[in-house]
Amino acid sequence: MTTDIALGLTDKLEAARTASIALAQASTAQRDAGLEAIAAAVESSAGDILPANELDLANGRENGLSTGLIDRLTLNEARLAGLAKAVREIIALPDPVGDVVRGSTLPNGLQLTQVRVPFGVIGAIYEARPNVTIDIASLALKSGNASVLRGGSAAENTNRVLVRIIQDALESVGLPRDAVQTIDEFGREGATQLMAARGYVDVLIPRGSQNLIDTVVRESKVPVIETGAGVVHVYLDESAETQMAVDIVVNAKVQRPSVCNAAETLLVHRAAADRLVPPVLAALAAENVQLHADERARELHVDAVPVTEDDYTIEHMALEMNVRVVDDLDEAIAHIRRYSTKHTEAIVTNDYAQAERFLAEVDAAVVMVNASTRFTDGGEFGFGAEVGISTQKLHARGPMGLRELTSTKWIVRGTGQIRG
Repeated sequence: MTTDIALGLTDKLEAARTASIALAQASTAQRDAGLEAIAAAVESSAGDILPANELDLANGRENGLSTGLIDRLTLNEARLAGLAKAVREIIALPDPVGDVVRGSTLPNGLQLTQVRVPFGVIGAIYEARPNVTIDIASLALKSGNASVLRGGSAAENTNRVLVRIIQDALESVGLPRDAVQTIDEFGREGATQLMAARGYVDVLIPRGSQNLIDTVVRESKVPVIETGAGVVHVYLDESAETQMAVDIVVNAKVQRPSVCNAAETLLVHRAAADRLVPPVLAALAAENVQLHADERARELHVDAVPVTEDDYTIEHMALEMNVRVVDDLDEAIAHIRRYSTKHTEAIVTNDYAQAERFLAEVDAAVVMVNASTRFTDGGEFGFGAEVGISTQKLHARGPMGLRELTSTKWIVRGTGQIRG
């Protein structure tokens, strides 16, 4: 690593730490004013943001970026309006900072209170997702945290403009512009240093491919909240209603195939295959979904290619879906245990006992009955925007909103007590 990069990155991290102290002391009203300024700036700055995004998109197409990543990278007027709306939804959410988690008075008179506090500085490493720049910066601000962002080369031009707009917005209401920073200019070496920045960065959140997430989890010296790739399954039980099955599966796959809560594998109970496979697969095919199916499913729908073992492990992020006919719920759960990334899993059934067993036995951040997997989302859950979907079990699991970006501390008030 060059000295210039080391010094430049260290300067930014020190500035972020200083800004985090100011944010922790800022009132809810001050932080909300910063969020409103960000939302207004996103709405009024399309003339700066979209040309930068077009440059990133052109570079992405030239470099062979996948269809799914191109979709995630793309901003337009409608998506900018959606981002501004999401920021304003965060303003409307309760501020978690200072919330009392629990408390008590000891027999000796000491008063104990556990309260929510900001982490301090949140680092994020992500790929080709300029919306994440707004989401993380806004959630961090509302929860009293500074943020240091590594958004990747694919979105570098867009993120540079977005961060500048955010910083100007913060400064306009008297908050430190260093509360949100990008380190994209330092490239991959900057990401490596961010992972080693223990003492400057309190928690690191990776969002992106399984390879990126695995790399951060493996190499980071900073505590990591792991967000997972989405190898997501929908299981159609023997009692599933046909139209409900069609509607849920098509929505789970087609509504936005490039995101982590889109379904990748369809499992169908053998006893219902003759009834369910033809209409469900026909509906998927009508939406131009390429089907990778096992032998039994291909007997019922000939326009499918044979599924492979590797297909079951892939997050397609495109209009592709695996299909497998299973003997029963036991085999469905066994398949999910083998291939799931523990993001979201769903069952479609009219059998209460089967539904409850699925909920109890399937290990995932979100487990659903009779609903599209596309609902695994911070906004849909009422959290506002989200930092990501945590697939780990410590600290946070599932969509991560404001509370998940806080820690706690114990406050002890005494009147002179000493320990005997």
